[in-house]
Amino acid sequence: MTAPRIVALDFLRGAAVLGILVANLPGFALPVAAYFSPAAWGGQTPTDIAAWAITYVLVEGKMRGLFATLFGASMLLVIDRADACGRNGAALHLRRMATLFAIGCAHLYCVWSGDILSLYALVGCVALLFSAAPLRLLLFAATTCLLLALANGLAIAGLGSVVERVFGRSTPADLTREIAALRGGWQSNVAWRWHEEAGPFTAFLANGPETLAYMLFGMAGLRSGFLTGAWPRRRYALIAASTLLTTLPVFALVAAHTIARDFDAHTIVVASFVVAPLLRPVTVAGYAALLLLVARKGRLAAAGRVALSNYLGCSIALTALFYGWGAGQFTRWDRASLYLLLPPFWVAMLVWPRWWLARFTQGPAEWLWRCAVRGKWITLRRSFCERDAK
Repeated sequence: MTAPRIVALDFLRGAAVLGILVANLPGFALPVAAYFSPAAWGGQTPTDIAAWAITYVLVEGKMRGLFATLFGASMLLVIDRADACGRNGAALHLRRMATLFAIGCAHLYCVWSGDILSLYALVGCVALLFSAAPLRLLLFAATTCLLLALANGLAIAGLGSVVERVFGRSTPADLTREIAALRGGWQSNVAWRWHEEAGPFTAFLANGPETLAYMLFGMAGLRSGFLTGAWPRRRYALIAASTLLTTLPVFALVAAHTIARDFDAHTIVVASFVVAPLLRPVTVAGYAALLLLVARKGRLAAAGRVALSNYLGCSIALTALFYGWGAGQFTRWDRASLYLLLPPFWVAMLVWPRWWLARFTQGPAEWLWRCAVRGKWITLRRSFCERDAK
C-alpha cells in the first residue's frame, strides 16, 4: 500500500520549483556571465537593473536552497519508509541517486547547462551517511558545511582572471563564440556544453558543501516536524518574521553595493558566494515557515508532486524558445522582458498537474525515474476505481 503523502512537503516543493524558474530565466536566454551581472549582457536600463536586484534579493539561491532542503527531507522519508517495510532503504536510495545522476547528465549535456539534478545525486550519496544521525548532529554537520561553502567562496574570489571571465564582462570573442554555439543547431549546443561548461563533478566541488548543508537541514526539518507543518502556527509566524526581516534587508544592501560598484566581478563573487551562503539558509527557513502558514492541498501541492516533470519541462520549453534548434531567441531579449514569460509558464506549471494526476499516479518524469530504479515498467494510469475516488 502506498504511504500517504505529506501535503506540506508537496506544497513547499511546488513553491520552490516555481521560484527556481524565476532565477533560471536569465540562464536560458543570456550568456553565462549575465546570470550574475547585467553588465555582462541583457541591458543596463533601470528596469533591467531592478529585475536583477529583485531576483538577487528575493530569489537567487534561496529557491534552490529550499528545493535542496526538501530533497533532503524526501530522501530521508524514502529511506525510513523502505526500512520500515523491511527493505534496504540505503540500497534503494543509492539506486535512486544513480538513476537521477544519469537523468541529470542527460539534462546537462543534451538540454541545458544549468542542471541541478546531477549535483543533487552526488550530494545525496554523501547525505546518506547522515541518514541515522540525531537532530543535533545534523544541525552541526550542516553548519560545518556552510563554513566550507564560505571557504569555497573565498577561494573563488581569489581566482583573479577566472573571476572576471565567469562573473564579469566576458571578452567580445568569448561572447561571439557562446552566442554562435547556442544559436546553432542541437549538435553545436551539445558540443559547447561538453567543452565549455562545468561538469557535475566540478559543480560538486564548487557547490557541494552548501547543497549538502541544505539537505542536512531538510533531514533535520523532517525529523523535528518543522517541514511537515507540525509546529504551532504562532511559531511559524515568528520564524518567518524574524528571519525574513533580518536577512532580506541585508541582501538589499548587498545588491545596492554591487550596483554602486558597477557590477565589479569581485563584488559579485563576494555577494553571491561569500555573503550569501551564510544568510541564505536563514532566509530559506523563513520562506518555508511563511509558506507553511498557508500550505494546503491544491494546485501548488499538485505542482510539487510533479516537480521533476515541471523542472525538466521548463528546460525543454525554454531551450526550444531560445536556442538555435528552436526559435533561436538567445540574447535577443533584455533581462526585464524575460520575466514576461513567468505568468504563462506559472499558469502551465499549475494547471496541467491537477489534470494529469487525476488520470495518472505520478508525473511522467517521476514515473520514468521510478521505472529505472526498479528496473521494470510500472503502471502509470489510474484504475477507474482510483479515478472515481478522486
